Amino acid sequence: MKVLVIHGPNLNLLGVREPEVYGSATLDEINERLVEKGKKHKVYVEAFQSNAEHEIVTKLQNSMNEIDFVIINPGALTHTSIAIRDALLGIGVPFFEIHISNIFAREEFRQKSYFSDIAKGVICGLGTHGYELALINIIENCEDKNNGH
Repeated sequence: MKVLVIHGPNLNLLGVREPEVYGSATLDEINERLVEKGKKHKVYVEAFQSNAEHEIVTKLQNSMNEIDFVIINPGALTHTSIAIRDALLGIGVPFFEIHISNIFAREEFRQKSYFSDIAKGVICGLGTHGYELALINIIENCEDKNNGH
């Protein structure tokens, strides 16, 4: 099984950018934790970060027949990107939407997501642990299917 983790704009600044909002973990630390957890369950985790909407769309399209799940934190593109929404719908791969902060407790413009209504699940406000919770859900649901549950 292969999981693609996508980090949107400015998430490359994690650990430096507004640590009171986003915590002190770096993007590399998050990705390392996800890859390690995946290895323990025979799940390949690939991480991708871009500050450019078109690169995220292209990555999704190019991964279409190669991945089983997507975990995506679209960053600020959450509130603006119909193109990424269309790419997610186009590839037909289930995905989890992740937000480190609670977007519903922030500015009004951050409270609208173009992804939540089509996501398998949304995790927000649990810090960087939200990525791991999504991966755990994917692993447990796939293990249940493989065990006949």
